[in-house]
Amino acid sequence: MGGRKDEDFAPLPGAGQVRVPAPPDGEPVSAEDRVEARSLLEDLETLIDDGKTYLEAEANYQKSRALYIADSLPGIALNGAVAAALAFIALIGLTVGLIIALAPYLTAWGSSALVVGLEFVLALYFARKAAVRWNAIMAALGKEDAR
Repeated sequence: MGGRKDEDFAPLPGAGQVRVPAPPDGEPVSAEDRVEARSLLEDLETLIDDGKTYLEAEANYQKSRALYIADSLPGIALNGAVAAALAFIALIGLTVGLIIALAPYLTAWGSSALVVGLEFVLALYFARKAAVRWNAIMAALGKEDAR
């Protein structure tokens, strides 16, 4: 900033003075007089009113969030159901395709047994993994006997 100091600048007129509007009777009041005239009870009433206003605003905000979520849930559920159905159909197609592709090498019965057996092993693996996580959650909640 080029070496200028705050002392180089002239103060603004009226700087450092607090001016409070005059009361209705026309007599000017200083800030100190107004602070002294204010009571603790008035401050508490103002604080309570502000708290009520804040609680009302927060309640309205949370209500609007809940309504937005409630309005969105049916669409989310429908999209999730359609996605799950399409994924299930794709897995059926993959299973049939693997059985047909492996049939020349293992016969129809052999390829069916291999593909279904591998799917069964994968299902057991993921079921066991889910059970371990479920037991960890139950243990964290203090229900260790829920096995």
